[in-house]
Amino acid sequence: MFPTRRINDMMFDFDALNPWLGTGRTFGRIFLIWLLAGISLGFLRRLLTAFRDHIVTRTTELRDSRRIGTLTSVFRYTSNVVITAMAAMLTMSELGISVAPVIATAGVAGIAVGFGAQSLVKDFFSGLFLLIENQVSEGDTIEAAGKSGYVERVTLRHIRIRDYDGSVHFIPNGMITTVTNKSRDFAYAIIDLNVPRSEDMETLFAAMRRTSDEMRQDTVLGSLILDDIDIAGVEKIEAASVNVRGRIKVIPAKQWHVRHEFLRRMKITLDEMRAKEG
Repeated sequence: MFPTRRINDMMFDFDALNPWLGTGRTFGRIFLIWLLAGISLGFLRRLLTAFRDHIVTRTTELRDSRRIGTLTSVFRYTSNVVITAMAAMLTMSELGISVAPVIATAGVAGIAVGFGAQSLVKDFFSGLFLLIENQVSEGDTIEAAGKSGYVERVTLRHIRIRDYDGSVHFIPNGMITTVTNKSRDFAYAIIDLNVPRSEDMETLFAAMRRTSDEMRQDTVLGSLILDDIDIAGVEKIEAASVNVRGRIKVIPAKQWHVRHEFLRRMKITLDEMRAKEG
């Protein structure tokens, strides 16, 4: 039979191991929290993508597809922020940091910051209504806050547009009071011609209609034009010239291309007319 001291020396001190076991369980729970957060983010991302694809396949309007894509991006960003914040608070709780004082402090700080960041709050609310009211979507061509161009990105904070020369403009939503969207349903290619006062107007109008008809029969341009040219008539009379205006109804964002091609062809037509008169 062993002595009592010998038996005590052979026994493990389980009380000394308890802190280590507790720390291991804590880090295990933290790992599980962030694992579940990652799984939730992946699931929501796949769900939003599937929902977007499902809706897009059921709509024939390009505008609706762009709106759905924009809203999906905003929802994905919002869900990332919410899930990450929840995982961070649970992690703090596991580490023994009380979440209640942090939330209370954040609330007081939020009020203080709110007074100093009113423009930021205005940006978020303005961006929210821009999306809800479908005023602008990614892929549109707009004019806002004195800038115009192609919309590359729409968030609750700002709109990013790229203009004709490639410059990128970041416009805070709170600065936008009026949005001119040039990509809705249809557009008009505005045609202005300056011709000598001696020009016969009926001959000129006939040449404009003939050029429009030729463009509509073109295999490429024909798909961009929705209607025959609408000739408004004489817009302005100057000392040596007359300004004639017309417009062509086209699909959205193609008015500049159609206008340039029409003017190119009209220049050739007018040159031929001058050569015959000469």
